[in-house]
Amino acid sequence: MHSHPLSLSSLTRCQCSLIKGHLADMDNLFNEVFPSFDPLNPEFKPDNRIIDCFPNCFSFHLFSKSSDRLFKSWIQQLDNIAIESSNTPLTALVVTNASVKNNVASSIMHIYVHNKLIVKTLHHAINVTSTEAEFFAIRCSINQASYLQDISKIIVVTDSIHMAKKIFDPLSHPLQKQMALILNNLRDFFNHHHENMIKF
Repeated sequence: MHSHPLSLSSLTRCQCSLIKGHLADMDNLFNEVFPSFDPLNPEFKPDNRIIDCFPNCFSFHLFSKSSDRLFKSWIQQLDNIAIESSNTPLTALVVTNASVKNNVASSIMHIYVHNKLIVKTLHHAINVTSTEAEFFAIRCSINQASYLQDISKIIVVTDSIHMAKKIFDPLSHPLQKQMALILNNLRDFFNHHHENMIKF
């Protein structure tokens, strides 16, 4: 696909330096828009869906702060998960977060194995929603963790559990293409050994 002869990409450096304001912003408006729908992807065929093929390989543990006592109990459970995962070299503990401030999205991911930081990734993007940023952080973390050697269990700690649950939703929704990539990584991970699992 060729760019328009009047687009900013066809201008010289000197010409670009003279252009300021909304024109430059408009040319850059869709620089980080993610592809959305991919309904014909094999991951969404009824006989091939990961929710049907590997229903026992993933689980969700929801949190809702209804009282201070319950909140302290959940904090204790998170501590126990971190301690338990640090005692086995077969578990990857993944912590993700994303936020948007002043139209700049930041997503960060840490992966720990056997109490050691293995991967730390920080991404910045503009013109993306907080939903896209959260989904991207989860996608990157699963991609990285599923390819670590000898890992049989991935624990993902995120404050966007609703986004994690969308990964296994077979209905069409925005970011379906990103979801297909995550499902493909998880399928490879689950196929590698029948006891492999991921918990959110």
